[in-house]
Amino acid sequence: MSTAREPVSVIGKQRRRQAWWLVLPTLLVLAATAGWPLARTIWFSLTDAQLQDLSARQFVGLANYIGEGGILRDGEWWHAVGNTLLFSVSTVFLETLIGLGVALLLNTPSRVQGLLRAAVLVPWAIPTVVSAKMWSWMLHDQFGIINAILVGLHLVDRGLAFTADPHLAFPTIIMVDVWKTTPFMALLILAALQMVPGDCYEAARVDGVPRWRVFRYITLPLIMPGILVAMIFRSLDALRVFDVIYVMTSNSHVTKSMSVYVREQLIDFQQVGYGSAAATLLFFIIALCTTLYMGLTRPRLDADR
Repeated sequence: MSTAREPVSVIGKQRRRQAWWLVLPTLLVLAATAGWPLARTIWFSLTDAQLQDLSARQFVGLANYIGEGGILRDGEWWHAVGNTLLFSVSTVFLETLIGLGVALLLNTPSRVQGLLRAAVLVPWAIPTVVSAKMWSWMLHDQFGIINAILVGLHLVDRGLAFTADPHLAFPTIIMVDVWKTTPFMALLILAALQMVPGDCYEAARVDGVPRWRVFRYITLPLIMPGILVAMIFRSLDALRVFDVIYVMTSNSHVTKSMSVYVREQLIDFQQVGYGSAAATLLFFIIALCTTLYMGLTRPRLDADR
């Protein structure tokens, strides 16, 4: 038994060694383009640097984090953290659910299948800043077409301030992001659907299995690894959301995300040290959420292999 396993072990070690050599250039590029800026940001977070004169800085240790007036004692920061987590959970859940439905429709053979796939990708192809500004105009309380339709249908008496009303601003941003990014989820899930062997469906059809049972016991388990990977990618993007929130509501307290908070400290208040501390915390929060998510989904991914 040991002699049979030894060649496999040697081959496995050789493959792992070869894999590390193949990814080494990429790791070096990442270290140069991402590692150095991250290290510099962490260093700035330990100083009292100001934007107008970065050279006139002093080392203050962890004062920007836990000192009096530090970021961890700032209620505005924790409010931004809560907003970001709520935004991420809401958008990823809705985009995955709707994207799955869209992918199932696009996977159904039809004469206009190619045209439908191209049309669905249009929202995702539009730059986020452009789509956010477009929705801001359409949702304007006085001149927006959405309010004109609602008033015309007598659903509301007067135009709603979708991006200014504290009760509507956050759901509005979530809606816009779902419209923008659902095609991305649908595209990844569609790729997973097309990897499902057709023999599975043919056997189920011969046995007379209802469609919902086919989806529940054949389609969903087989595409679940693809769905989980898509959710990881989308979660990473959602946790650092900035553009759609800043374009539609600027520095509004109601919708402020962690990235908007960082920008406010760095640019508006010119507190490079304090803003760098916020950026560092943002990085570690994203890393922690990603690690926890991958740790929770890894058993499922390993089981589906």
